Amino acid sequence: MEEKERSKERNEKGNSGKGNSWDRPRGPVPEFPQEFPLNSKGFTLIELIVVLVILGLLAGVVGPRLWNRVGQSKAQVARLQIEQLGNALALFRFDVGHYPTSGQGLHVLVEDQGIQNWSGPYLEKKNVPKDTWGRDYQYRAPGENGDYDLWSLGADGMEGGDGDDADINSWE
Repeated sequence: MEEKERSKERNEKGNSGKGNSWDRPRGPVPEFPQEFPLNSKGFTLIELIVVLVILGLLAGVVGPRLWNRVGQSKAQVARLQIEQLGNALALFRFDVGHYPTSGQGLHVLVEDQGIQNWSGPYLEKKNVPKDTWGRDYQYRAPGENGDYDLWSLGADGMEGGDGDDADINSWE
């Protein structure tokens, strides 16, 4: 009886009484039911290695294809943004009578700079979007390829390039 009281007292004190956890009274070890029979097998090391090799091969084949799709989708988003900016420029021209000059830039589509008949902002989000690579779109008016030139320098940020690095423009 005395042993039970000491055990109860230790539990209430958080086992901060004299002695340490090795001084606990020992009794019979409870038997736990086995969830898995002793003759059940798990995966062998060879089986795990084979699965990892197969996953590695799949990642090697599928991964580059997915990354290529990401590059294509960024270029497609840039084309759509250029088209959206072109529509905003057309509305600006309809209201004001001319396209913004290179000096005014694309910010005139969202900021009133005191231009007569300006009735913007001409973009929904009230800011000029950056291209999908985080850089400003290039704008020139009058343009060399039309009334204005609007383009993105692609993934590399330099003129020209092939694939993901190719420029995306409004005149092609």
